[in-house]
Amino acid sequence: MTTAKDAGVSLADVAKRANVSQATASKALNAKFDVSPKTRARVERAARELGYVPNTLARGLTGGRTGTVGVITSDLDGRFALPILMGVEDALGADRVFAFLCDARGDDLRERQLLKSLIQRRVEGIIIVGNQTDERPSLGQDIGVPIVYAYCMSDDPRDRSITVDNYQVASVAAQHLIDIGRRRIAHISGEAPHSAARRRKDGVVDTLASSGLELSGEPLFGDWSEGWGRAATAMVLDRNPEIDAILCGSDQIARGALDVLRERNISVPQQIAVIGIDNWELLAANSRPSLTTVDLNLERLGRIAAQCLYDPDAADRSGISYEPGAIVIRDSTIPRY
Repeated sequence: MTTAKDAGVSLADVAKRANVSQATASKALNAKFDVSPKTRARVERAARELGYVPNTLARGLTGGRTGTVGVITSDLDGRFALPILMGVEDALGADRVFAFLCDARGDDLRERQLLKSLIQRRVEGIIIVGNQTDERPSLGQDIGVPIVYAYCMSDDPRDRSITVDNYQVASVAAQHLIDIGRRRIAHISGEAPHSAARRRKDGVVDTLASSGLELSGEPLFGDWSEGWGRAATAMVLDRNPEIDAILCGSDQIARGALDVLRERNISVPQQIAVIGIDNWELLAANSRPSLTTVDLNLERLGRIAAQCLYDPDAADRSGISYEPGAIVIRDSTIPRY
């Protein structure tokens, strides 16, 4: 099945110019193998001359599939979207499915327009990749294809959302500090309104409590930056100089904490251990010292999201799935030398 760039040009016109039947013209334009190279070249030349363009999406409809999915993100240049997209690509590539990647740029109207465009292209499913783990408005139940929210969470429990278990990743970080003998632990995190900051704080507090411990001082909330990490660490040291560990809500915050500790000639981890969350490898592996952190397993999250699109039982597993993280031990908590 094909369509024309110019509505006035039909498949019959192409067939007539190439001096073949319509069936042969269709096979040639749809890359069927039972057409000779000479005939295919003649049909393609006729199509070019008439301005007739094969429509791969229409071809897919004749077989019941288009072999494509849509991926919409507002974090194309961000830290979290890229590994998720790599996981999506890994999962789809195994089934020879291709993705249309679209950047909504944080614009709700643009996102709706992209959604409409993808539906018109007959994608078999859509993945919405968020730039944070907070709830976001659902795109609705009448889209006509499966939709999965990755990293972000839909506010409609009927939707399928795959996100990070922020409580668990912080609990893993806190337990690691307890296991290496730290007892006076401070906590610095990102923006308090974000669910990631709140849930990570809860995970830290509860894990310490299970060992009969409390945070040293109140948790500090700011933004997810190195600058905030530096400012907050200075405050922590001035208020609670006896601390022996700082658990940071992100790797960027932890990088700022390491800067201040180095400036104050405080050895890490001998005097104060530092741990982050995210495993932003370029940053964590190149910190001084290298940063122990919790990997969010974002590529795995992306693979799961893609697999959900083709899961025949997905309708029975709506709601939110929380994916765990794993500790990555480096020099900021346990030195190698």
